[in-house]
Amino acid sequence: MSSKRKIRFPSELLYVLAIVLIAFSVAMVTCADLGVSMVVAPAYILSLRLSFLTFGQCEYIVQGIVFILFCFLMGRFRVRYLGSFLSCVIYGAVLDAWRKVVPLFNPDVTPPGSMPMPARITLLAVGMTLTSFAVAMFMKTYLPPQVIDFFVKGVAAHYRLNYTKFKISCDVSLLVIAFAMTLIFFGGIRGIGVGTLVMTALNGALIGMFLKLLDRFFEFTPIWPRLEEKLRIE
Repeated sequence: MSSKRKIRFPSELLYVLAIVLIAFSVAMVTCADLGVSMVVAPAYILSLRLSFLTFGQCEYIVQGIVFILFCFLMGRFRVRYLGSFLSCVIYGAVLDAWRKVVPLFNPDVTPPGSMPMPARITLLAVGMTLTSFAVAMFMKTYLPPQVIDFFVKGVAAHYRLNYTKFKISCDVSLLVIAFAMTLIFFGGIRGIGVGTLVMTALNGALIGMFLKLLDRFFEFTPIWPRLEEKLRIE
């Protein structure tokens, strides 16, 4: 398909849709209770331990710590870096909204893992697929992703690290941290399961497939080109 026949789509609208979709998919995977992704596992486990905080609020804490580490490793603070934390704030609020509005996702209405196993497997599969699609959407917009993805992209570029290897090392680190948290908090495994391993194994391939589909059918252009220039990571 030639570029002239591609559907032009605003990058800014793509960003909004990506946030809404990724929050929806995380809520879906969480209610399946077969294991969340290693990226959200620390925040989810923290929310299980600190019941007075929501899942989204715990994301603020975890990603806030990562943001501080990011600025330290970059050796500076730039106002535009705050865009990644703003993405986290919006995502956390939307995630909590989905978990409150949709009865199936609300742990007070439908306890995670309380559904029949076929339904839980279906929720995991659909949620995992939607998560990969949402990540691919984020990668096609210039607006900053959430802090963890921003951290990987910025630090890898700053220190000229291999992006794929650094991403894998960060994912493994998050998994180790989540595993340690669940043992310390509960003396057993909570929030990590077979779904975590499946998502780790398949997410990369799914994201790659969705990126190719987006490139084939869409052309994403900014409504505000000057804003795109200002938000680039040096």
